[in-house]
Amino acid sequence: MSSVAVDQAWLATCPKGLEQLLAQELQALGAESTKETVAAVHFDGTRELAYRACLWSRLANRILMPLHSFSLDEEDQLYQECLDIPWEEHFSHEQTIAIDFIGTSRLVDNTMYGSQRVKDAIVDRIRREEGERPNVDTKNPDIRIQVRQHKGQVTVSLDISGESLHRRGYRTGQGSAPIKENLAAALLIRAGWPEMMKDGAALLDPMCGSATLIIEGAMMAADIAPALLRERFGFSDWKQHDQELWQSIFDEAEQRKTAGLEALELDFRGYDANPRVLEFATLNIEKAGLDEHIRLAHKPIDQFGKATADYGLLITNPPYGERLGDVDGLIPIYQKLGSVLQKNFQGWKAAVFTGNVELGRETDLTPTKQYQLFNGTIPCKLLVFTDLTSRSAKIEERLNTPAPAQVLTEGATMVLNRLIKNQRKLNKWLNKTDTSCYRVYDADIPEYAVAIDIYEDSVHVQEYAPPGTIEDRVARERFAEVKQAVKEFASEVEGRIHYKERRRQKGDNQYQKFNEGPSDTMVVYEGEAQFEANLSDYLDTGLFLDHRPVRRMVAELAKGKSLLNLFCYTAAVSVQAALGGAKSTLSIDMSNTYLDWAQRNFDLNKLSDKNHHLLRADCLKWLETDSEKYDVIFLDPPTFSNSKKMDVVLDVQRDHGDLIRNSMAKLADDGVLIFSNNFRKFKMDELTLRQFDCENITPQTLDMDFERNPRIHNVWKITRRSSFG
Repeated sequence: MSSVAVDQAWLATCPKGLEQLLAQELQALGAESTKETVAAVHFDGTRELAYRACLWSRLANRILMPLHSFSLDEEDQLYQECLDIPWEEHFSHEQTIAIDFIGTSRLVDNTMYGSQRVKDAIVDRIRREEGERPNVDTKNPDIRIQVRQHKGQVTVSLDISGESLHRRGYRTGQGSAPIKENLAAALLIRAGWPEMMKDGAALLDPMCGSATLIIEGAMMAADIAPALLRERFGFSDWKQHDQELWQSIFDEAEQRKTAGLEALELDFRGYDANPRVLEFATLNIEKAGLDEHIRLAHKPIDQFGKATADYGLLITNPPYGERLGDVDGLIPIYQKLGSVLQKNFQGWKAAVFTGNVELGRETDLTPTKQYQLFNGTIPCKLLVFTDLTSRSAKIEERLNTPAPAQVLTEGATMVLNRLIKNQRKLNKWLNKTDTSCYRVYDADIPEYAVAIDIYEDSVHVQEYAPPGTIEDRVARERFAEVKQAVKEFASEVEGRIHYKERRRQKGDNQYQKFNEGPSDTMVVYEGEAQFEANLSDYLDTGLFLDHRPVRRMVAELAKGKSLLNLFCYTAAVSVQAALGGAKSTLSIDMSNTYLDWAQRNFDLNKLSDKNHHLLRADCLKWLETDSEKYDVIFLDPPTFSNSKKMDVVLDVQRDHGDLIRNSMAKLADDGVLIFSNNFRKFKMDELTLRQFDCENITPQTLDMDFERNPRIHNVWKITRRSSFG
């Protein structure tokens, strides 16, 4: 008899970065109340839905059925709580079990120990109920149990998927470093393949390796359930398994596969320069039952001729040099790929998945969209191209196109010409730098007092507050001319243009509302670091571009040492320091918004909270109470703050001396304090200059894009005097 259709809570896990796609996929299968969390999606549904998710999810790793959740307040509680779960309802002593214990805490700081305590509780429970105990089989258990602890909360779940769902069952051989099947499916979805295949598009991978991308694309087009080849699931030996229900779901999938393959007429092709790798690919394609639909050929990337179809998706995962010294040797591969796309695949869409965006730039193409994903633990990007015209050709065309005099005002033309001139000067530097965000204009023409920044493929325009001598009407007219110039300059930009316009207003409305539409949040890169930038909702974007060299400096100073980051904002300095090898970081701010943002930045860079901590506190009060010493301190207070959360009003010019002295009290004897502020008329306190070694290092903290405005910030390197005299 089939099970009664009763909704219950489930949890689907996935690779980091796929949460949104997985939630959409589960909703399409019938899931309700989906809620995304890091690397997982909670959802409600029937057992039939859970079975369908195991069979049909192209993105999930595991489908879990939570059995019990509790707060871990003392060590022995882990054993007792797990002992109270009625395990006998799920399996018997004759079956084997395995426990996956994930996460550590102060009480249980070793996953092997945690797994052992849970195992003890389970076998003691089954022995008490049945007289005998089950055995443990870590490699091929009948029943797999997952226990996850996070921030003091423990959740115990039955893993009804068994082995990770990314293992489809068709991969019998592989080339070097293949991507997992569910990541390949995500890349295809992000690249738009599900929509393209409905329009008869071809699919091609010029560096196909084990052919995972081509196989996953063909399975989507043929309506083949990704787990159809799997021999068993976690629910196969579960006492509550409904075989009749499962068989009906499985039979339906078999029928859909037969019909899908009969109707499949799309062109699927895979190529590779390594004939040995193609042997593995052939075996995988045959095992997937797609050998009549996918064609393979031995062909290096530079031997590609014209595309075999007028319309299609070229998607590939080229090597990106995980080891130091590999990158230079890979540059020609990306250059050849870009050349082939430009010459022979006009009208197609292309997608390149790489862990090195600098190599991606060697294609000389401008991505229409970029998606942040992870290949295992490696942060990567999927670069999607809909325009296969070279970047250099588009820039030259734009820069050499004279401004249409009849369209732009004289002022707008002046701003546009300055933008073009600045961009030309920056291009050579940008080709060598490791950032996707930079400033292209900073009030270069005083009458047009705005800052214009490029964020990936979007533009952020921020107006400086006009002086009181300028009529509001004049300021509005000039800002309108700036908009004309930016629109013309950014005509090739695929992203959005955001304007932040400051206006004098009556009452409590100090500034005009910045976001009139949906939020525009993106992930940008700076060296090895990834940061979340919000271009729409706030005056600032979450990343101070002028502090780029300061972040590099602090990261170098903090290597192998402890860092204290005061007034941390979104903790970009701490992220760079942590990635640079800082032993520990503590980042303090009083804003929950900023600290939540900072946590997302830490999560983006896969930084553990074991050594890198965030603290919500008033920095002024905290400095009076904490007694710990730090090797490096970064102090970047606001110019002025009268926040209701603070007991006093902060004025950086008036208060910086006391603030520096209180911070120096927390500095280790041979430590370094980096003090930064944005007050243009700042003057260092005389007492501070006498007490400490204070070096103004502002000129060293300006990259080329900020050299035009050397007063953008003040930065001081402060240490204790070695002797007094």
